[in-house]
Amino acid sequence: MTDHPKNSRVEPDAKTEQLDQPLFGPVTRRSFLGQLGAAGVAASAPPILAVAETAIAEPASTPAAGVSISGTVPITLNVNGKDHALQLDPRTTLLDSLRENLNLPGTKKGCDHGQCGACTVHVNGRRVNSCLTFAVMHAGDKITTIEGLGEPGKLHPMQAAFVEYDAYQCGYCTSGQIMSAVALAHEPCGPTDDDVKHAMYGNICRCGAYPNIVAAVQHARKQA
Repeated sequence: MTDHPKNSRVEPDAKTEQLDQPLFGPVTRRSFLGQLGAAGVAASAPPILAVAETAIAEPASTPAAGVSISGTVPITLNVNGKDHALQLDPRTTLLDSLRENLNLPGTKKGCDHGQCGACTVHVNGRRVNSCLTFAVMHAGDKITTIEGLGEPGKLHPMQAAFVEYDAYQCGYCTSGQIMSAVALAHEPCGPTDDDVKHAMYGNICRCGAYPNIVAAVQHARKQA
């Protein structure tokens, strides 16, 4: 092994020079990679504090049946001919109570702003955008969802017409379309296709199945 002279300087190799070159501002490649490695170690380390806190936390208690929960109000909703006693936050929409509390997912959440019609249900026989009304407003009302309109083997005539005329594609808007179409039969509406289009303007089909939807509605109207 040959010793370097006392005053000699060891020249850095190309790799070392690259690491010490500025990456951005005062940060070099070397310092950046070092910080990146430290962050990776921290991210992969077990969350010791969280584990400790979980270990000493008191087990969550579940309110007993019939016990009022702070911030909620009792409400009985009559949905598809059956009464349901619920404890709801007063801000809960009818749409969310149907889907989340009563497990009736046929009523769809589309825009959540009353613009698409996917959440249409019947309240006392009239169509309503369930995302725009609070559940607590409907104690004593008769609410009908797509699940209460018909069922496999015993379809409502409007449901059967939608199947016959292939009036859907993805199907997401279909329940709202059908609920509006059924209500339309009890509303002032002229006989033409344009009349139907105008009466159904609050229901949007993103797939563009409008000609088939209008044909299905007209067929069901004639059958009725």
